[in-house]
Amino acid sequence: MDIALTLVVNPGCSFSLEKIAKHACALIGHAADIQALSEGRAADLIFKSVAKDATDSATDSAKLASFTRTLSPHLNSISGLDWCLGPEKYRKKRLILADMDSTMITVECIDELADFVGLKDKVAAITEAAMRGELDFEGALTERVALLKGLSRDALERCYSERISLMAGARTLVQTMKKHGAQAVLVSGGFTYFTERVAAAIGFDVHRANVLEFDGDALSGTVQHPICGAQTKLDTLLEFKDKLGLKVHDILAVGDGANDIPMIEAAGLGVAYHAKPKTQAAAAASVRYGDLTSLLYFQGYRDQDFVI
Repeated sequence: MDIALTLVVNPGCSFSLEKIAKHACALIGHAADIQALSEGRAADLIFKSVAKDATDSATDSAKLASFTRTLSPHLNSISGLDWCLGPEKYRKKRLILADMDSTMITVECIDELADFVGLKDKVAAITEAAMRGELDFEGALTERVALLKGLSRDALERCYSERISLMAGARTLVQTMKKHGAQAVLVSGGFTYFTERVAAAIGFDVHRANVLEFDGDALSGTVQHPICGAQTKLDTLLEFKDKLGLKVHDILAVGDGANDIPMIEAAGLGVAYHAKPKTQAAAAASVRYGDLTSLLYFQGYRDQDFVI
């Protein structure tokens, strides 16, 4: 098993890609085959396996764990650097599952909706606590949706048209993976009113989220059950894994909140994107500084592979 260390240097980083690569090799005492992914911005360091046959797989796994322990404190201390360490084999994933709010789009939809009823600060505080894993997600969602009772359909449409922007790199990430044969699933603790539109704009094949209930032309303050939360995200991953005949190593999951942790932990590559601390701790890799194209570099894609 060869090991790939992907380095992505973002604006504001005080070290060059070349310097960080040399430092990483020195830390672990191994030379690497350095492959450029983006000139001056991203590169792979491929560490060749010393295993002679399949019986040495445990040795390789131990080496990967050792590399991670050695590199993590040093690389995490470099402001502006995003990085990913993992097996070089099976890097290009065949399924991506992604959260929507603050991952594929730049805002939390429910917080923006609450602004239309003058309750954004109150709702945003609940959202933040839930995303940190400090509150039960279903209870927090029920409480917040109740505060939106009476909001008109027109306000929802205004919210989408005026407040919702795609996250940088979102469409390139999904379209590039799809060009290379992957399926894309958007699964959100938000609302289908928004996921339907966002999925179409980015190019997701499937979207799942909570369904807001209406009383005439206004929100009733409730959502349909069962609520789409952490378990739904995990169940969706397992469903598409079986449906598509995939292995765990074929799957990428990305999100920012505590309700994304189960699917992040179940994926071959689970990525925390500008995430809460609890989610970062659970993920195999984190994007703290860059945009969503970092997930393409993590899979070994080069700039010339990108669908812009």
